[in-house]
Amino acid sequence: MNGKVVGGFIVIVAAIAGIAMYWVQEYAFYKDAVFQPGAEIKLTLLESGQPEPILVDGVEGVDADSSPLRFRACFHTPMSQAMLTETYKVYEGAVPLNGPSWFGCFDAAKIGDALEKGEAIAFLSQANIAPEVDRVVAVFPDGRAYAWHQLAPGVEQ
Repeated sequence: MNGKVVGGFIVIVAAIAGIAMYWVQEYAFYKDAVFQPGAEIKLTLLESGQPEPILVDGVEGVDADSSPLRFRACFHTPMSQAMLTETYKVYEGAVPLNGPSWFGCFDAAKIGDALEKGEAIAFLSQANIAPEVDRVVAVFPDGRAYAWHQLAPGVEQ
């Protein structure tokens, strides 16, 4: 009988710990990302190598202070892919990272698949937005666009 009580206690503690870890990973620390002057969606110019704000609307995003890799954003831009590729740096090796499941507009698998098929084009938004972390923006032909942070090329994962 004593072993059943100890075993039951261990199972209950493990279940509570599992639920707490899931909540911390999926919900804790996230906050709405702020997109105001100085914190706009930017792309890096080919000529100067400096990021500049681009035209966007319908921006929604999440971020967290706990990790620079938690940033995700979804928006629309009226700028065409052709104009963007002539003006801004294309980002090689873009790999969108999964976001929290409740942030429904950002689907990393679909974005990554579109990048592989050439349906979407990835651009460098800002290099080293945090140490060894780049902000990347993927733009679809219809103007849908998504932003995320990923480790800069050459950084060990």
